Amino acid sequence: MKWIIAFLIFSLLVLFHEFGHFLVAKMNGVVVEEFSLGFGPRLLSTVRGGTRYSLKLLLFGGSCQMKGMYEDYDEDEENAGPREPEEGAFEAASIGRRAAIIFAGPFFNFLLAFICSIIIISVVGYDPAEVISVEEGSPAYEAGLASGDIITKFMGERIEIGRDVSSWFVLHDLAEGREVSMTYKRNGEKKEIKFVPEVNVRYMLGMSYNVDDAAAIIQSVSEGSPLYNAGVRAGDVITSINGNEITTSLSMKEYFAANPLDGSLVKLGCERDGTAFTASLVPYESRSVNLGFSYNLGRVNTTPLGVLKYSLIEMRYWIVTTVKSLAQLFTGRFTVNDLSGPVGVVDIVGETYEEVKSEGALMTWMNMLNMIVLLSANLGVMNLLPIPAVDGGRLLFLAIEAIRRKPMNKKLEGTIQMVTVALLLFLMFYVMYHDLTRLFAH
Repeated sequence: MKWIIAFLIFSLLVLFHEFGHFLVAKMNGVVVEEFSLGFGPRLLSTVRGGTRYSLKLLLFGGSCQMKGMYEDYDEDEENAGPREPEEGAFEAASIGRRAAIIFAGPFFNFLLAFICSIIIISVVGYDPAEVISVEEGSPAYEAGLASGDIITKFMGERIEIGRDVSSWFVLHDLAEGREVSMTYKRNGEKKEIKFVPEVNVRYMLGMSYNVDDAAAIIQSVSEGSPLYNAGVRAGDVITSINGNEITTSLSMKEYFAANPLDGSLVKLGCERDGTAFTASLVPYESRSVNLGFSYNLGRVNTTPLGVLKYSLIEMRYWIVTTVKSLAQLFTGRFTVNDLSGPVGVVDIVGETYEEVKSEGALMTWMNMLNMIVLLSANLGVMNLLPIPAVDGGRLLFLAIEAIRRKPMNKKLEGTIQMVTVALLLFLMFYVMYHDLTRLFAH
């Protein structure tokens, strides 16, 4: 079932994108020869109003084939001059009309994200960037921050919802000693504060375990951690710590609470498949910046006008997040290996469905709609990149044509498109390989 839902969502995104091209082309008198969902051999097809509507075998994609848009130019344009486009052809339309047709695809992806956001926020509300609690005595507390304050700026960036704050930490590192600047509203009054957060220092073994009255079984061990390097693995049972008997995972938690790790040598008594062994290790130091306050990520209901406002903010959030994430590819924070192609997207949608379906139909639908918002905004942004072979590249060529006041050399444009398509195909297969590797690694 999860694969069917993932395919339906992916198909909806592509269909809506291509429908944008189709609708604006028709409005501007450009003949649409074929409007299809998918690529490859046709499975179903019908012709209406001069347009063939097709369902094709490979559902990863779709197309809006306009008259003359992919026409070959074999003659030497420098000698023979450019071919005069036929009536109703894409090239016969003005630069402004062609730009509108091309931009319509990404715009419809943003429109779909907005429509789905309206449904989500109407049902479950939005997440105000409200301060929930402030640790008494912390630098944030001393600076004047209090629960109930609404954050409007964090580190110079605009904040409209709680996720704007959490996204900042995904895309940036808050180094020790770095000053935090914030703007917030309290009772309608704007206030600005600056403070240097404290640093939490913890010593870790590199494991996780369930806390209950059963044996102290290690659930997972981080690769490269002190515990891993000492030969301890998931499934092993801890029976003693520094000579103190451990009978349950609850007693292990109580031991660590009474004897916090401090970087000193730790001796563990362990058992694996009935065989006892010992492991000696030194915990590693984990340092983290403590903001000193928590902020809201839960959702609250709003007015009908608020629904429209926060639906636009929701759409903006995903568009801006996508743009900032792409920018991080050039800074090295993210790499090509962090990208996901169609296989990865389908897998993510499927996993999300499996995780939330037990929460009931409403939450399942809300999460699926949220995936549509995220993916549709991503698709819109990616298609607007100024890269040949996507909509943004075509808009770039039109801008050049407008500046030069004459069309680009079609052979040159075709060569650029062909080389770019080859590079994009290489990238697509590389990303697909990593998607499949991750998929089968599960």
